[in-house]
Amino acid sequence: MSRRAARDSVKLEEAAEHIKTAAEALKTAAEYMKTVSAAFAEILTRHEKVLEELKNAVVEIRKVLERHETRLEELAGAVGELKVAVGSLGRRWGRDLERTVLELFRETLERRGIEPGKVEKLTLEDKEGMFYKRGAKLEIDVYVHDGKTYLIEVKSHAELKDVEWLDDVAKVFAKVLNRKIERVILVAVHVDRDALERAKELDIDVIYGNVLE
Repeated sequence: MSRRAARDSVKLEEAAEHIKTAAEALKTAAEYMKTVSAAFAEILTRHEKVLEELKNAVVEIRKVLERHETRLEELAGAVGELKVAVGSLGRRWGRDLERTVLELFRETLERRGIEPGKVEKLTLEDKEGMFYKRGAKLEIDVYVHDGKTYLIEVKSHAELKDVEWLDDVAKVFAKVLNRKIERVILVAVHVDRDALERAKELDIDVIYGNVLE
């Protein structure tokens, strides 16, 4: 064999070896890709399952929220009804309290010429602000006898602000009724000392059970 032929033979063997190595590498790569593809497919399957579970969970949460919204609407309606009931009860309790306090001081009131059972509630809605503040709603008890008008405010506990308010309101009702107010009377179970002193300054007659210092 010539030298050239020998060299060609060596090259062929080397080429064959490279091809063999490359083939093995491709085989290994193919097996790896197959393994990766299988793992990836498994991951996708798990993710699809998780997504489906999440979707179902969202549907359930939406149903729960819808039930809660309905319940909240029902509760809101119940609260509204309760507010109306409490407001009505509060107004009724206020009227009952006034009657109770007036009855408590019946003898003192009668000595001043006032019959507690004939005291009536007078309400003024000053929509235009002609006599007081625009939109103000004022209430006071009134007693009329022999042409004389008495304005009466009943409190369980009279404070300084109540005296100032009564003085302002009495002036307003004097204008509205267009008549002289014979006497302004504050009837209270308890009265603060400063409120009592201020009432004397404003010529408001105070009938009370106890003075709080």
